[in-house]
Amino acid sequence: MIKINLLPYLEKKKKENVSRQLTIIVGLFAIFILALIWGYLHFSSQVASLESKVADSRQTLQALDEKIGDLEKFKKQKALLELKLDVISNLEENRLLPVKTLDDLAMLVPSNEIWVVKIEQSGESLKIEGVGRDNIAAANFMKTIENFAPIKSVDLISSKKVEIGGVTLQQFIFACKMKKGF
Repeated sequence: MIKINLLPYLEKKKKENVSRQLTIIVGLFAIFILALIWGYLHFSSQVASLESKVADSRQTLQALDEKIGDLEKFKKQKALLELKLDVISNLEENRLLPVKTLDDLAMLVPSNEIWVVKIEQSGESLKIEGVGRDNIAAANFMKTIENFAPIKSVDLISSKKVEIGGVTLQQFIFACKMKKGF
């Protein structure tokens, strides 16, 4: 009978198999470590890039905030200037109105019957003081003033006889309410 010893062959095969498995495991472990290192480096470079972009964006945002602050300041100045221009244009439109009103009022005074002594305006009130030949002339002047466009209403405050230069005249004081805008 022949005996064959197969043990060293199997052992040799087992040793080769173990060493091959060990080489594969070490190789896979090395590849895994290299992949981890590559991933770390890749992601850390992306994080650094993103952080620099965030820093640049913050600087840009700060510069834009300063410009927006300047813009808001200019808007406020523009609104203030527009308000001043509106006031100036309103004054320009209304600067001749009192003169025209007084001129028109002077045209209403009948000559040789009524003499206006004093006109005072405060707000929407107008006070007219004067003298007339008689009570009828003062009453007619009061009616004429009531029909004057800027006047809303006329009230007689006082009427009394006075002697001026030896002539008896009727002294009167009217209180007038003016319409808005005059």
